[in-house]
Amino acid sequence: MSWTLVLSSLILGGVICAFSILYLMSPNPRQPTESEKRYQDYSHLPSLIKEEQDYLQRKSKEASSSSSPSGKPAKVAGASTRSDKYKSQLLKLDRTDSPAQKTLSVVVPAYNESERLPIMMKETLDFLKAKAKKEPGFTYEILIVDDGSQDTTVRVALELAQQEKDKDIRVVSFEKNRGKGGGVIQGMQYTRGEYILMVDADGATRFSDLDSLLDKLKQNERDGHCVAVGSRAHLVKTDAVVKRSFIRNFLMYSFHKVLYVLGVRGVEDTQCGFKLFTRKTAQAIFPNMHVEGWVFDVEVLLIAQHLKIPIVEVPVAWQEIDGSKVSLMRDSIQMALDLLIIRMNYISGIWTIRPLPSSVANKSDSAVSSKKK
Repeated sequence: MSWTLVLSSLILGGVICAFSILYLMSPNPRQPTESEKRYQDYSHLPSLIKEEQDYLQRKSKEASSSSSPSGKPAKVAGASTRSDKYKSQLLKLDRTDSPAQKTLSVVVPAYNESERLPIMMKETLDFLKAKAKKEPGFTYEILIVDDGSQDTTVRVALELAQQEKDKDIRVVSFEKNRGKGGGVIQGMQYTRGEYILMVDADGATRFSDLDSLLDKLKQNERDGHCVAVGSRAHLVKTDAVVKRSFIRNFLMYSFHKVLYVLGVRGVEDTQCGFKLFTRKTAQAIFPNMHVEGWVFDVEVLLIAQHLKIPIVEVPVAWQEIDGSKVSLMRDSIQMALDLLIIRMNYISGIWTIRPLPSSVANKSDSAVSSKKK
């Protein structure tokens, strides 16, 4: 056997091994269940309270009959414990690939956010109600996507909806936790707005900065496509960042370096949870998504760049809010691995991106050519 054949076999084996490892490590998003394609509104609140009470009673009986009770209080029922009767009462969501019915959709991913959600929602609703009063044609909806919470997030959301019965507030409950990205991906595909905003439930970003994002998005929109990214890059030298712990700032700068090395360039703040999309852009990006964890924002922007969709970065006011669900070390390591997996999957062709309609792509190419001239 010649050395050439041996070397070729080793290289082939290495490539197959590398592809196998990449395939096994790559995320495999689960398809939504039927109940996750439906929503609750304030009218479901009495039934939800009864579901929670029945669940807690069952858990209490199980604990009392157990020979070794844990002594821990039972967690609130998640969507996976809802009865078939309750699920049958849920209402069907409209898909984003249908015609727009509202001016704006606000998608709020939430996991165990019973304490922070009311504060964020008050600021959001105050702003949106004032905007609707000032602009008579402005209409909106809020879609809260509960990521399998085990606190009272869903009940709190429905109580907020009950207090604002004349406002369009919907709540989707996942039967099993999918991650923040999973919540955003699902929500973005079931909205009715001409423009769709994703915003974190912690209220860290000033909601009134929506107007700045809308203005910039409309200025840069091309054939119905654009992404406006809220950015905290201007805050890097302010007390909001400087006074944070060394390890947080070290991990932040390291993350940016990894992004640059992996070819994610042109956007200084990829992770701000305040991003605005045109309806056509949401239709183009989110059905292509794979990553459901914290780093999903990067895949969103990679897909937009690949499709030559305009991306504009807009400074926003931001403050750090207590109660973050991010574990600094564990999630930072996972995010670094996810970044590598994202890049390798697209480079290798394991993941592909469905192209825009040819008319849109041709216009984008023409625009790029014109700029070069």
